[in-house]
Amino acid sequence: MRIQFLAVICLAGAGMAHAQPKAPANWQPPKTAWGHPDLQGTYTTDDLQGVPTERPAQFGTRRFLTEEEIAERGASVNRQKTAIVTGERPKEGFWARVTGIEAEAVQANFVEYARRASTLTSLVSDPPNGRIPAVLESARARRTANYNNLRPQSYLDMTIYDRCITRGVTAGFFPSIYGNGSQFVQTPDTVAIRYEMVHETRLIPLDNRPRRKIRTYMGEPRGHFEGNTLVVETTNFIGGKLSISGPPYSEDLVLTERFTRVAPDVIEYSVTVNDPKTYSAPWTATFPLISEPGYEVYEYACHEGNYSMRNRLSAARAEEAKEEAKEAAAKK
Repeated sequence: MRIQFLAVICLAGAGMAHAQPKAPANWQPPKTAWGHPDLQGTYTTDDLQGVPTERPAQFGTRRFLTEEEIAERGASVNRQKTAIVTGERPKEGFWARVTGIEAEAVQANFVEYARRASTLTSLVSDPPNGRIPAVLESARARRTANYNNLRPQSYLDMTIYDRCITRGVTAGFFPSIYGNGSQFVQTPDTVAIRYEMVHETRLIPLDNRPRRKIRTYMGEPRGHFEGNTLVVETTNFIGGKLSISGPPYSEDLVLTERFTRVAPDVIEYSVTVNDPKTYSAPWTATFPLISEPGYEVYEYACHEGNYSMRNRLSAARAEEAKEEAKEAAAKK
């Protein structure tokens, strides 16, 4: 986690947080030495903190905030920046929102914050109402089967993410509490994306090679360029283990991603989720990946710091022992 770096950013930020950077007039996307659009660099989605995945009903089909709404979100961004500098516990933002707890929100330097206010009303851009299509009933049952174990018997009862294996393809870009960085590296026949969270590196071939009959948690991607856009289609997922939004997706999932450099420090990212065994229709999320000066992807020592698994398992065994002792006492 980049505690010192975040503090420097916040000290430098003053006044209203602005919307995402824009391209200068007459700007043209750069090319690599071999002629491909150049996407290389390190990017983050920290600015999307506070943007809901699905659009709240009051916005209807409106994708962007008004000036007044941007100002309100910007004020929240600046309050959270101040919390980092002063060491206060933030009473708003991602952690407080997902836990529903304000007074006991996590210590400020444990999380990352937006540097400017996003103008988006939601991450989902299609359907036009910004809402994810209905989840199929069979998929809801899949969620219950995978996530209903509140007292795990072993590590196998925990998610792939809990076990420090992977967050999956899209979770490396969708904003989380921290670890929202990604690094792009290119060669003439491959694009590599290094995810900060759970130290994943994804290799995307550009040579249209045949797909293998192998399934993985990250699927099997194939990429090509359409103009200035890198288009990546990923299939061959292991189903039933990871979620994008809602229940775990199935083995029929097809992800179509588009990466377009729209400014010197911005890649527009779009992903279409097509899983006929999970959702009633495909849906798309669209949002910017922003390159921040000095932002680096640091080592994510997930296994080394994963006390959660040990604590959850030991707590479950302690609860069972307590119940057994209580039953034994009742029989006497």
